Amino acid sequence: MPEKKTIEKAREDKREGKSPSTQAGELVREEIHKIRRGEHGARSPEQAIAIGLSEARRAGIGLPPPKKGRVKDRTRKSAAYAYEAGQHERKPKHRPRVAPAVSEVLKKEPRDTATHEALSQHAKPAATRRKSSERSAAAKKAATTKGHAGRSAASRKAAQTRKRRASNRRPTGAGHPNATSASTARAGAAAGVASCSPTRLAAREPGRAAA
Repeated sequence: MPEKKTIEKAREDKREGKSPSTQAGELVREEIHKIRRGEHGARSPEQAIAIGLSEARRAGIGLPPPKKGRVKDRTRKSAAYAYEAGQHERKPKHRPRVAPAVSEVLKKEPRDTATHEALSQHAKPAATRRKSSERSAAAKKAATTKGHAGRSAASRKAAQTRKRRASNRRPTGAGHPNATSASTARAGAAAGVASCSPTRLAAREPGRAAA
């Protein structure tokens, strides 16, 4: 069951006019944190996200199930069941043996499927499957619903991220150790050329010797 504060965050998103997928993102985030804390695992990032989306639908968030053909029929039926249960269109069956069995299975699954690297590898292909018009529309809606304070906080976070990435890049200035070694190598090469006899230079560069 999701925590009360997570449900309240999702309701606050709804009051602010945010999309159902954004509201469901609060419960997906909670599920990711549960995996990172070691409460249970997940077979893949997709499974971790699917668990969070199922919890969101059961909690009453109006996130409709995926359309036919986009996912497996079993996944779509499970999402439809959770959605109908959350919208009070269906009375969920009480199966006392199933929930503990599922919990035991999830505890045996790996925890590294919810790391930042694993989620990033999942998000990049998922973003490429969306059309540019869809990504643009989502970005415009996000900018509208985020509000002034949210946009300001996001811009500050982005600036900090750019600064951190820039500092992690390998510097090439004079203060870097590689720059010192490179200058030393150039000086050594110049000294070696100066110490060579004209015969050796001519052997290295026959065109210059002929001139």
